[in-house]
Amino acid sequence: MGKSKKKKHSRKSELRQLIQGLFFNNPKRTYNYKQVSTTLEVKKKTGRQQVQIILNELFESGYLTEVAAGKYKLLSRGSTLTGVVDMTASGSAYVVPDEENEGGDIFIPRNNMNHALNGDHVKVFMHARRRNRQPEGEIVEILKRRRETFVGVMQVSRGLAFLVVDDRVMPHDIFIPARGLKGAKDGQKAVARIVEWPERAKNPIGEVVDVLGDAGDNQAEMHAILAEFNLPYRYPQQVIDEAETIDATISQEEIKKRRDFRQVTTFTIDPADAKDFDDALSVQKLDNGNWEVGVHIADVTHYVEPKTLLEQEAFERATSVYLVDRVVPMLPERLSNFICSLRPNEEKLCFSAVFEMDDKANIINSWFGRTVINSDRRFTYEEAQETIETGKGDLSDEILTLDRLAKALREERFRAGSVGFERVEVRFNIDDKGKPISVFFKESKDANKLIEEFMLLANKHVAQLIGNKEMDKGRRGKAKTFVYRVHDVPNPDKFENFASFVRRFGYEALPKGTESVSASLNRLLDEVKGKGEQNMIETLAIRTMAKAIYTTHNIGHYGLGFKHYTHFTSPIRRYPDMMVHRLLQRYLDGGRSVNEDDYEDMCEHSSDMEQRAADAERASIKYKQVEFMKDHIGQEFTGVISGVTEWGLYVEIIENKCEGMIPIRDLDDDFYVFDEENYCIVGRQYNRKYQLGDQLDIVIANANLEKKQLDFALAEKQSDSTN
Repeated sequence: MGKSKKKKHSRKSELRQLIQGLFFNNPKRTYNYKQVSTTLEVKKKTGRQQVQIILNELFESGYLTEVAAGKYKLLSRGSTLTGVVDMTASGSAYVVPDEENEGGDIFIPRNNMNHALNGDHVKVFMHARRRNRQPEGEIVEILKRRRETFVGVMQVSRGLAFLVVDDRVMPHDIFIPARGLKGAKDGQKAVARIVEWPERAKNPIGEVVDVLGDAGDNQAEMHAILAEFNLPYRYPQQVIDEAETIDATISQEEIKKRRDFRQVTTFTIDPADAKDFDDALSVQKLDNGNWEVGVHIADVTHYVEPKTLLEQEAFERATSVYLVDRVVPMLPERLSNFICSLRPNEEKLCFSAVFEMDDKANIINSWFGRTVINSDRRFTYEEAQETIETGKGDLSDEILTLDRLAKALREERFRAGSVGFERVEVRFNIDDKGKPISVFFKESKDANKLIEEFMLLANKHVAQLIGNKEMDKGRRGKAKTFVYRVHDVPNPDKFENFASFVRRFGYEALPKGTESVSASLNRLLDEVKGKGEQNMIETLAIRTMAKAIYTTHNIGHYGLGFKHYTHFTSPIRRYPDMMVHRLLQRYLDGGRSVNEDDYEDMCEHSSDMEQRAADAERASIKYKQVEFMKDHIGQEFTGVISGVTEWGLYVEIIENKCEGMIPIRDLDDDFYVFDEENYCIVGRQYNRKYQLGDQLDIVIANANLEKKQLDFALAEKQSDSTN
């Protein structure tokens, strides 16, 4: 090597050491090549170019990470982070970091999972990152398992037993030694807990904790769905025993503490099969000509006291779960169906929101506090609806008055920005063995909307009372900690994609002229009513919206168009409503604000349990849809393409809204390519297109109850027409 080359190499080596030292001594700082050059006083153009080259080499070697284009930061080869496992069907996973990470999610190859499972909280060792490669790592510690138990079907043969887990993101069967079988037999549904997972063993070792029954038995399958989502399906005996000790009598002393509505006309309106009536309405005309409407809510927190087993169980469950054929209540039946339920002709304790309003439903005054009521009548929605339509029946004047006021409230709500999502719900008529015998659709009529409007009114005004800064001048105008039900604005990118899609059907989702986004959505939802594409467009519109959650940080409720909103009206079936009742009473009594962090944790738990309950409900509906269609294999139906993926077309049958899939591999008339942007698949040779919203004739090919999956095939006449 010549002297000049040696000199250059030496200078580059020195510069490299200086750059490494700069990053090593400032591990949290980011630099681009100009900042490095300035800091190290490299002024010549050739020197700065050299800096740029060295930075690139240090990135390639894994010494630095590129935070943004041209900006670098030290990446220690031994760096670790923590996060949550999001597993793929193949057994590999991504770890979503707890704290923001420049490279985003960490890819974990299957052989680096080290027995971590979906949803586990883990510690990850980061590998050196290569240019243009997603960060990779290895799971080195499982900090907390998301779940300890798994549900599946027992396979017992020749002295060996395994639980074959239903969950698609649990890639291993659980080996059950003979001592851990607890009487479980081959083919039965069971719940098992992992007790050991040796380092080199492929399968975890477990023990059966509950035998649910034979696979296919309705009770076993519904309990299996609850267990799959880590939801309880029975009450601990000590909780039931505690509920039995509650004194249901109402003393005169208690009544004196409350506002008495026992002589005011009061009634409930609920589904025909409901037993937990947690809201009632009262109405009377005042001397000044205005109306007094009381929204009376079961006073659950009078009976369920803090630091009791009942309280702990209610918090853990956080919500009642509504499966296709049953309710799994948050509170034991003695409370939910008897003591707290606002049954007719019984004195009941309530927490009430009482409104004075004029004939146009303008709120003149409001009052909040504890009350005692005696409901005059229990109406079903159908009975109340008949009264609204005919003007006849028990308490017809009261029902018609409330209906008129509710319609005025609703009109004003939509004028102020509320969005009108009214999706049709699928329901089943089920025989005494749990078998679905027919499908029907539940629609919201005036009687439903009457109750909805007054519940929304109470929820909104309770939240306003606490949320308005003026209420709490003692804390320099800062509102006290409270539990809100919030709903964020739509994601602009998602909404733009949605608007682009619906234009293909001749609709415009984006605002016209001075319209707001909510007004444009309402216009669109009105335009698609009764059309073949209604359900699909409504489903996609809902997907563009954020999810509503519980939180102490009030950002308003976009979907309702309210600046303040909470859940006050269903404490029998929702724990957040119990939290709201306690906080409201505390603040009405002049109490100090509660700890925000504690309540935020409780809100997060409640939101998580609500999501699990919704997932379980969907799974139970899907199970019944598959069970219902099992008797229709080989039959032909007309459907609409409701989803398009790289592996197939999802089709919803128009007649009964049961959804199944046509695998893309079964479309053998061409080679089809998935076009994600345009929600379609396109054949390369013949250019045949299957697009979201297209109508298809299909045949039921298979109904897999175990996987809750329907497989469809194109009807022959249709597949023939494509050739």
